[in-house]
Amino acid sequence: MPLGTLDRTPPPFFRQGFSARSKLAFFSALAVFLMVADTRFKVVEPARAALATALLPVQRVLAVPVQMWHGGSDYLRGLQQARADEREARAQLAVLAERAARAEQLGQENARLRALLELRPAIKVRSLPAEVMYEAADPYSRKVFIDRGTAHGVALGAPVINEAGVLGQVTQAYALSSEVTLLTDKDAAIPVLNTRTQQRSAAFGGRGGVELRFMSGNADVQVGDLLHTSGVDGVYPPGLPVARVATVERRVESGFARIVLTPTAKPDGVRHVLVLEPLAMQLPPRPEAAAAASPVRAERQLTTPSRRTPGTP
Repeated sequence: MPLGTLDRTPPPFFRQGFSARSKLAFFSALAVFLMVADTRFKVVEPARAALATALLPVQRVLAVPVQMWHGGSDYLRGLQQARADEREARAQLAVLAERAARAEQLGQENARLRALLELRPAIKVRSLPAEVMYEAADPYSRKVFIDRGTAHGVALGAPVINEAGVLGQVTQAYALSSEVTLLTDKDAAIPVLNTRTQQRSAAFGGRGGVELRFMSGNADVQVGDLLHTSGVDGVYPPGLPVARVATVERRVESGFARIVLTPTAKPDGVRHVLVLEPLAMQLPPRPEAAAAASPVRAERQLTTPSRRTPGTP
């Protein structure tokens, strides 16, 4: 094929229109025109509003994952903070509960101590304050140990009371401690006086409580009668509250009534007590003992040489 017959024009696919500079200049001018027109004449505002309205659902749908992410993280942080606050509140509540219990215990102890202080002037015998250390290890007895002994002036058989009434009696006295047998012990006994009828009797411990024994079936004893110490035993001062009648069972087949008492002084939980001097230590000697001691005293006076004052014949 001859060279002159060749078509040297580029195919339509590779043809280029306007140059890049021409396009840049055109579109720059168009952009400036549209900005000026939109600023001065608000030409594009209806189109912008329509486009924003059409794209609003799409924007909301696309924002849901982001909101869920932020909301979930905020929820987790809030849940962790709430749990931490709950733990801190529980710890503070436990501390406040402990303080409240301690304050209540101290208040009750203060009230008992005040009652003991008010009781001491009303007692005409010498009294000694003491504190209960612990209970006896024997499960078949009701005994406690106090922190006062013979070194402090505690005598064997001394009554032990608190602000409510008689608790028991000292049955073993050591140098720095003493053993107190409570009224509810099976070996305890105390003479009592019915304040309503002025009838004397004896109360005995046992079966976890106190009861009146050897009372006839027709004895004048009623539920609610208050029993005080009679003072005839020479140990307990008269007038101390002991117990109150709880139940009275009058059996036909037996000549005696079963009378159950409730001690006025609750032995459980007692902390501070008063140890009284036995009443016999303040009483004058009996006439028999005084008569027996008088010949011995006279014989000692005869056998003992008299002391003369210097200068006397």
